Amino acid sequence: MFASRSKNIGLCVCAAALSLTAVACGSSSSPAAPTVSADVVITMVGDRAAQSFSPNPTTMRVGQTVAWKNTDTTAHDATQDASKFQTGTVNAGATSSALTMSAAGTFTYHCTIHPGMVGTLVVQ
Repeated sequence: MFASRSKNIGLCVCAAALSLTAVACGSSSSPAAPTVSADVVITMVGDRAAQSFSPNPTTMRVGQTVAWKNTDTTAHDATQDASKFQTGTVNAGATSSALTMSAAGTFTYHCTIHPGMVGTLVVQ
């Protein structure tokens, strides 16, 4: 009788553990990163001087949007040298908000966290 009772208790414990696991699996998902939609996406590759952003230079049309996607393992930003635009910090794996380029010109930019990272955006 004791063996049968012990077996039943063991089954109940296993069933309870499985139940908790199923509940935890259903409720522990992380929120998905917001999707950023932009006409042009520039990739932040890492601290590699003029090869830090890809493509570099990047060409786009007036009125189009541009975003920077950080594929590196550390945070970066993209700040126009004359402070016309700034992405803010873009964490590893994230994409900046899209910026609308409303004026034609050649805009050089850099990462303020890693000033050696430089890029050029040509808006036509």
